[in-house]
Amino acid sequence: MIRTEQLHSAARLLRKHRDAGFPADLRGVEFDDIDMVMLDADTAGCASTWLTNGGVLDPERRRVLRACVEDLDRVIPRISDRSGRRYYQRLH
Repeated sequence: MIRTEQLHSAARLLRKHRDAGFPADLRGVEFDDIDMVMLDADTAGCASTWLTNGGVLDPERRRVLRACVEDLDRVIPRISDRSGRRYYQRLH
Protein backbone atom coordinates (compact mmCIF):
# COMPACT_ATOMS: atom_id res chain seq x y z
CA MET A 1 0.00 0.00 0.00
CA ILE A 2 1.42 3.38 -0.89
CA ARG A 3 1.70 6.16 1.71
CA THR A 4 -1.34 8.10 0.38
CA GLU A 5 -3.54 5.02 0.67
CA GLN A 6 -2.26 4.42 4.20
CA LEU A 7 -3.10 7.98 5.19
CA HIS A 8 -6.59 7.77 3.68
CA SER A 9 -7.23 4.40 5.33
CA ALA A 10 -6.02 5.68 8.71
CA ALA A 11 -8.12 8.84 8.36
CA ARG A 12 -11.25 6.77 7.65
CA LEU A 13 -10.53 4.53 10.62
CA LEU A 14 -9.98 7.49 12.94
CA ARG A 15 -13.24 9.11 11.77
CA LYS A 16 -15.07 5.84 12.39
CA HIS A 17 -13.50 5.66 15.84
CA ARG A 18 -14.51 9.21 16.73
CA ASP A 19 -18.02 8.75 15.35
CA ALA A 20 -18.49 5.69 17.57
CA GLY A 21 -18.42 7.77 20.74
CA PHE A 22 -16.66 6.78 23.93
CA PRO A 23 -18.19 3.74 25.72
CA ALA A 24 -20.01 5.18 28.73
CA ASP A 25 -19.36 2.12 30.89
CA LEU A 26 -15.58 2.66 30.57
CA ARG A 27 -15.63 6.31 31.66
CA GLY A 28 -13.70 6.59 34.93
CA VAL A 29 -12.41 2.99 34.63
CA GLU A 30 -8.78 2.05 35.13
CA PHE A 31 -7.04 -1.26 34.50
CA ASP A 32 -3.59 -1.59 36.07
CA ASP A 33 -3.52 2.19 36.64
CA ILE A 34 -4.30 2.81 32.96
CA ASP A 35 -7.09 5.36 32.68
CA MET A 36 -9.28 4.34 29.76
CA VAL A 37 -10.30 7.89 28.82
CA MET A 38 -6.67 9.07 28.77
CA LEU A 39 -5.58 6.00 26.81
CA ASP A 40 -8.19 6.83 24.19
CA ALA A 41 -7.27 10.52 24.09
CA ASP A 42 -3.51 9.93 23.93
CA THR A 43 -3.74 7.27 21.22
CA ALA A 44 -6.23 9.17 19.07
CA GLY A 45 -4.22 12.36 19.55
CA CYS A 46 -1.07 10.68 18.24
CA ALA A 47 -3.01 9.26 15.30
CA SER A 48 -4.45 12.66 14.51
CA THR A 49 -1.00 14.28 14.66
CA TRP A 50 0.42 11.54 12.44
CA LEU A 51 -2.29 12.25 9.86
CA THR A 52 -1.83 16.03 10.07
CA ASN A 53 1.93 15.63 9.59
CA GLY A 54 1.58 13.40 6.53
CA GLY A 55 2.49 10.19 8.31
CA VAL A 56 5.29 11.51 10.52
CA LEU A 57 5.54 11.67 14.32
CA ASP A 58 8.17 13.43 16.36
CA PRO A 59 10.25 11.25 18.73
CA GLU A 60 8.20 12.14 21.84
CA ARG A 61 4.88 11.27 20.21
CA ARG A 62 6.38 8.03 18.86
CA ARG A 63 7.34 7.17 22.45
CA VAL A 64 3.82 8.03 23.67
CA LEU A 65 2.23 5.98 20.90
CA ARG A 66 4.43 2.95 21.63
CA ALA A 67 3.40 3.16 25.30
CA CYS A 68 -0.27 3.43 24.26
CA VAL A 69 0.00 0.33 22.08
CA GLU A 70 1.57 -1.58 24.99
CA ASP A 71 -1.24 -0.39 27.27
CA LEU A 72 -3.88 -1.36 24.70
CA ASP A 73 -2.35 -4.85 24.52
CA ARG A 74 -2.73 -5.12 28.29
CA VAL A 75 -6.22 -3.69 28.72
CA ILE A 76 -8.18 -5.01 25.73
CA PRO A 77 -8.37 -8.58 27.09
CA ARG A 78 -9.79 -7.17 30.34
CA ILE A 79 -12.68 -5.28 28.75
CA SER A 80 -15.75 -7.43 29.29
CA ASP A 81 -18.23 -5.33 27.30
CA ARG A 82 -18.23 -6.37 23.65
CA SER A 83 -18.77 -2.88 22.23
CA GLY A 84 -16.10 -1.43 24.53
CA ARG A 85 -13.66 -4.10 23.42
CA ARG A 86 -14.40 -3.36 19.75
CA TYR A 87 -13.92 0.37 20.42
CA TYR A 88 -10.42 -0.20 21.81
CA GLN A 89 -9.53 -2.82 19.21
CA ARG A 90 -10.31 -0.29 16.49
CA LEU A 91 -8.18 2.27 18.34
CA HIS A 92 -5.34 -0.25 18.51
